[in-house]
Amino acid sequence: MADAPTSDTERHPGIQGDGSAAPDESESDPVMEAGNMSLLDHLEDLRWTIIKGCSGFVAGIIASVVLRQWIINDVLIGPTRTDFFMYGVLGIDAKELHLLNRTITGQFFADIGTLIVVGVILGSPVFVYFVWKFIEPALYPEERGGMRFAAVFAALFFFMGVSFGYLILTPLALQFFASYELSAQIENQFDIMTYFSMVTFWAFGSGLLFEMPVVMYFLGKVGLITPEFMRTHRKYALLTVLVIGAFLTPPDPISQLIVALPLLLLYEFSILVVAWVTKKRRRELGMSDA
Repeated sequence: MADAPTSDTERHPGIQGDGSAAPDESESDPVMEAGNMSLLDHLEDLRWTIIKGCSGFVAGIIASVVLRQWIINDVLIGPTRTDFFMYGVLGIDAKELHLLNRTITGQFFADIGTLIVVGVILGSPVFVYFVWKFIEPALYPEERGGMRFAAVFAALFFFMGVSFGYLILTPLALQFFASYELSAQIENQFDIMTYFSMVTFWAFGSGLLFEMPVVMYFLGKVGLITPEFMRTHRKYALLTVLVIGAFLTPPDPISQLIVALPLLLLYEFSILVVAWVTKKRRRELGMSDA
């Protein structure tokens, strides 16, 4: 018995019944692809994302345990010694700082806390990577490019800020407080827990402040801020920067200016970033560059 003649659609799956080409399923909307998953599938995917991301923290803590002596003796306690290399760079006649442990568990918790903090910092890129892989399928190609750009610059500015806080702000602040005397009968001795917390505050506080261009990038991208607004309110930004500098640094004008200057430069750079993002956004919306 002869087979029934097959239609063009059956012989060529890429051809529709009216002769037109069938849509390419490989070019489907990423949002629709993400929507094909059920809520339970999303939750399961999120659960494994968190587990794999936290594995980066575990690996970072293990690495910090291996490098424990170098991290504590050379990095954290380094600025307490007169031979710390940044004192020569900054031209500071440094005083030796003496650290004391005033509680039974002080050194133990300072050790454990340091290893955890350093481990979380080392493992954070792994966590961010897996979170990025989780949200990437729901983004359009142009959005993915923008997120990669922002992630790279966020990491760059954060590490620049941490380096500034540790290499410049920390030595200046430590030597100021070590030399400050209310009375000759009072000797300056620093508690180990207070010392570690202050060094962490100066270093990572600076890291967060250096994220200003990245924050302004996102605000400009959604239209919440414009370069005209930033230029008009530049004087208020100057006042804010000086207040932040006074909060983070010792109460001497030189240290405050050293901290305020890079923040002012970052603000001016943020204006350029917002101007670029705003121009691109207005072009996409068909608006003129007023």
